[in-house]
Amino acid sequence: NFQVNLRGMLTVALLLATRSCQAVMPAVSRYSVRVRPALLSPTRSSLFMSEERTDIRNIAIVAHVDHGKTTLVDAMLESAAAIGSGSIGKDDRLMDSNDQERERGITILAKNAALSYNGVKVNIVDTPGHADFGGEVERVLGMVDGVLLLVDAAEGPKPQTRFVLKKALGMGHKILVVVNKIDKPAARPDYVIDKTFDLFCELGASDEQTDFPVVYTSAINRIAGLDYDEIGEDMSAVFEQIMSLPKPKADMSGPLQLQISNIAADNFIGRLGIGRIKSGSIKKNTPIGLCAGPGEPVKQAKVAELFNFDAMGRAAIEEAYAGEIVVFSGLQNFNIGDTLVDPDTPMPLDPIEVEQPTMSITMGVNKSPFGGRVGKLLTSRNIRDRLAKELEVNVALRVEDTEDGDTVLVSGRGLLHLTVLIETMRREGFELMVGPPQVIEQTIDGARCEPFETVDIELPDEYSGAAINLLNERKGSMLEMSAVSAEGNVNLMYEVPARGMAGVKSKILSATRGLAVMSSTFAGYKPFAGEFGARERGNLLSHEAGTATPFSIMKVQDRGALFSKPGDEVYEDQIIGVNSKQGDLKVNICRAKQLTNMRSAGADDKTNVIPAMQLTLEDAVEYVTVGEYVEITPNAIRMGKYSKSR
Repeated sequence: NFQVNLRGMLTVALLLATRSCQAVMPAVSRYSVRVRPALLSPTRSSLFMSEERTDIRNIAIVAHVDHGKTTLVDAMLESAAAIGSGSIGKDDRLMDSNDQERERGITILAKNAALSYNGVKVNIVDTPGHADFGGEVERVLGMVDGVLLLVDAAEGPKPQTRFVLKKALGMGHKILVVVNKIDKPAARPDYVIDKTFDLFCELGASDEQTDFPVVYTSAINRIAGLDYDEIGEDMSAVFEQIMSLPKPKADMSGPLQLQISNIAADNFIGRLGIGRIKSGSIKKNTPIGLCAGPGEPVKQAKVAELFNFDAMGRAAIEEAYAGEIVVFSGLQNFNIGDTLVDPDTPMPLDPIEVEQPTMSITMGVNKSPFGGRVGKLLTSRNIRDRLAKELEVNVALRVEDTEDGDTVLVSGRGLLHLTVLIETMRREGFELMVGPPQVIEQTIDGARCEPFETVDIELPDEYSGAAINLLNERKGSMLEMSAVSAEGNVNLMYEVPARGMAGVKSKILSATRGLAVMSSTFAGYKPFAGEFGARERGNLLSHEAGTATPFSIMKVQDRGALFSKPGDEVYEDQIIGVNSKQGDLKVNICRAKQLTNMRSAGADDKTNVIPAMQLTLEDAVEYVTVGEYVEITPNAIRMGKYSKSR
């Protein structure tokens, strides 16, 4: 019995000693780590970023396309006197500096601005709302501490709202919900807040995140308030709520850590990097290190110029500290996700994952019969040099060589991403020949997968049947269908293969007499949905080269809808219209009326010519299929069919 009791006592003593050692070890390890900060891993170093910058707020504004992000930034800049009062018209967008952004009414590139409110500097990032540029939203969220989620007071959360909110919640950001366009007659703020709360819950937000503050605005009228029944006379309610967002946490005394989140270019000082200083400080003309990630070699570098954001521009500075968003120049061969580090104690951060392309298109020299007539930049060398320049700032783009030396394969995040680039090149004087878009498939767990899109359509109830039938034909599956609203509209939410979205928008607009509003966002890769029907109708092809005449067009317009109008120059095998039946049909629209001494008592036949369909770049690229091409010149967009010998 004595031996048994002794063994028991020894066992208990051993257990107590083990537990006491386990309790002491964390404290010992904490103190030992703090003594040697150079040995910290990037993840552990964030534990000691206990200092807060009370003089700075870093925020991003995210929303669905056309919910008013850029207008809100303009209103904030004007209200904070960062720009002259009244210098922006109601129809102007100061942040949309690109010509295409103004014409399309969307934000294509993420942009930075800064303002001062009660002695606090507010760095603002205006993000794109379209799904094709959603990768920029993911990157800039890493530079900020708080997010303004903008929601339309009538429409409520949309597919892109879900996408960007999921990213922000996953990063642990605090969200400020801004209900914009509160002045709309159809505004329903209570419904919008309820739907937004439901969306937070669906995305797994924490209790603290679901207790989000709300501010109501009419950004175009420069007014805001904390209650939709008590809107103030300025934007001060928005600023007060921004001041309650988290302050930047920064390790002021630690080694330098600056992760590059975006890339820009300047015609005078070259390539620019944009990022937030996580730790330490950076000084102009001081040696630093550039590293691609943990375990990668550190390259010696030096920052030539250093800027921070000031209103809509940049202001040169000598030194910047942790918590600030800065712009730098002078470095070569850097990419998004690289880290600027202290060369003596390099502590690079994990690289940022850049979004992968989902759609590709061929782009090459214009070899049509009209090639070289208008453009200034015609050769494959011109095209390759321009694409190489684009790759420096457009990180989601991929360019690959093909078997044809005059053609390259360009891949991007979607059709809009690619057509924006093509339109930019067209305006610069390029002539191009572009092939049909192709989705990029992947093999995941041994299964063939393709990209899908979540499509949201708002349309009158009487036209919903046509839209449902169209999307079902393209292997779409319905996710949600709302009840009929007071205005007689319904909302449809579908999941459709990306390859099935070609031409859908124009067909839905035609079926609904232009009353439908459609948007889509990338839904990820899913198993291949199977084949579906090809184009139902064929083409009308030009029989010969020449100039289109009203006399000939009137004779052939019963065969289908035409793209060409009287006076247009056409060539053989150019696609001049859509056949009303299956199969291609060659027609002659260049034949002139015979001039004889016979006269007709009737009216001139010219008055019976039906106006031609307007063809945009997106329409043309969506329309063509295998064996066809789009010819793009500075003053014309044509479609053609390759000869049988090709």
